[in-house]
This record gives sequence, structure tokens and C-alpha cells, in this order.
Amino acid sequence: MGITVQNITGNTAMVIWPKMASCADSFYSIMYHPNWNSMLSSYSRKNFQKEERVPTSRSSFVVENLTPLTTYIVCVTCQSANPSSDQCRVFNTLERDPASASNTKKELALGIWLTSSILLLIIAAVLLYGCLHLVCRRRREHLQGPNGTSKQDHGKVWTKSAAYALEEIGRERQIMQDTEEKHPGDIQLATIIENPSVCKEPVVLTSKSQEQVPMTGLCSAIN
Repeated sequence: MGITVQNITGNTAMVIWPKMASCADSFYSIMYHPNWNSMLSSYSRKNFQKEERVPTSRSSFVVENLTPLTTYIVCVTCQSANPSSDQCRVFNTLERDPASASNTKKELALGIWLTSSILLLIIAAVLLYGCLHLVCRRRREHLQGPNGTSKQDHGKVWTKSAAYALEEIGRERQIMQDTEEKHPGDIQLATIIENPSVCKEPVVLTSKSQEQVPMTGLCSAIN
């Protein structure tokens, strides 16, 4: 079976084989393996690292993702049968393609750039959160004042105190009005003693006439 390997590069190789009549209703198996050593390895199917199945309508296949500067063996069989030596070829890959190396470098640089960008975004988000948290805390402390009470709380306390004082004043006025209405004829007594050694006659004020009526006889009784 005349198998040939063409268009060999550092990463790819094209395998060409003649069509076999016995595989007309089946498929071809392309098996390949790196670092091949005919002295240590047999042509058993299990010794091959990779295997590809190709329809019988095709007579070529491009092997990809090869390692540069590496010795490979490739075999083509029918229906995944164990290959023989005339169904295999050994070839060596070339150095890395400059275009492929350039693409690899670009991909590596792009990956590093994306990783760095994500890290910078995370750091910026953490710093922004910390700054906002600090500003909010200082603003809250400023509103609360030195005693830990906010100006709004002070205003609420003052309003409650004023309302309570007005309520107490209104209640006292109501009590005084009720007392005057219930006892209009009560007599109010006022006794004024300017000097304990001098006795004056006390004066009685009547609520109706508002006249001063002296009460005699008290000083003589006290003396």
C-alpha cells in the first residue's frame, strides 16, 4: 500500500493513500504516534496515541496539532484493523512556522492583557467601595454630632418637650377655670406679718365686695 506524507510543516502533515476495494462500504482509520521507535513499539493499534476515522470517499487527510521537530509514524488501515509495516510511514516535522509562532505570541499577549484588565477592574471596584463606605460613615458621624445624636433627633426631642409644656399649661388653666366655676363665693385670706415683734391686725378680703375687714382681738390674744 503506497502511503505518502506531503506538505510537512512544524504542526501539520498531509497523508495520502490509494483507495482499497475492501473498504468500499466501511471507513479508513488514520493512526499516528509521536517519538516512534520501531525497535520498542509494535504495529498494534493500541500503541498509537491518536486515531481518526475518514469516509471511504476520501483518499487524503491532514494531520494537525503536531509537535515541531518530532518523529511521527502514521498508518492507514481499513475498519480500525491492526496495521502492517507496508501501511505505515515515518516522517519528521519541521521547525515551528514563523506565522504560527507569531499567532501564539499574540494569543499569549492577549491573554495577559485580558487578565491584567480584569485584575485592575477588581482592584478599582474594591477601592471605590472603600471610599464610598468611608464617605458615608463620616457623613453619618457629622449628622449625629459629638454625642451621637443627630440634628433631626434633637429637633424631635425639642418639639416633644414644647408640646408637653403647652399641654401642661393648658391643663393647669383648665383646672383653675373649673375651680373658679365650682366655688365662686369662697373667701380668700391673706395674712401678712412684716415683723414678728410688731403685731398688726390681719385683714380679711371678701370676694364679693373686695372690702378690707380688720379682725380685732387677735394680737391681744397672742400677747
